[in-house]
Amino acid sequence: MTTANRPARLNRTLLALTGLVLLAAGGFALATRFEWLRVVDRDGPLIPTPGSPPTWAFYAAAAAAILLGLLCVRWLAAQAFRRPKSGTWRLDSDADVGTTRIDTPIAVRPLTAEVGGYPGVSSVSATLSGPREAAVLHLWVVADSGADLGEIRERVEEHGLPRFRQSLDLEFVTVKIEFRFTAKTGTRAR
Repeated sequence: MTTANRPARLNRTLLALTGLVLLAAGGFALATRFEWLRVVDRDGPLIPTPGSPPTWAFYAAAAAAILLGLLCVRWLAAQAFRRPKSGTWRLDSDADVGTTRIDTPIAVRPLTAEVGGYPGVSSVSATLSGPREAAVLHLWVVADSGADLGEIRERVEEHGLPRFRQSLDLEFVTVKIEFRFTAKTGTRAR
């Protein structure tokens, strides 16, 4: 699966591993409770020695807690919205005459302004990635809940993209559109 949501695979893997560990721990607890496993005495104390545990146990527990905390922070950092890498494009092919360079966030700004003005569209963000010969345009369109997505997509394909390709002198660009909805509804005539 190659989508703009790269942390999804990590999330599924970590959640599956966490689920398996919790299922195994629950199965072990049930098997011990009903004495199907006689590894641990179910009526015995949790810590077999009276008194406090040795000092190294506190350090091991603290190290495990710190490691778990760092892993959780890393997991949260992976949830941040990631966009495909963009860069600077050279628009002309003859470097002897001179070069024209444009940052790709600036190149998509007119397209996002145009699509943002379509009826039913709340906001738009875009990223242009890849080399000029194999450009990929990622569009994230936030639409009102009553918006006609087919009409929005049709207007993007028939009006926005041809002008975008012409402005950057692109013969072909791969477009990936992701629609999201807002909770608010669009204006309605009554």
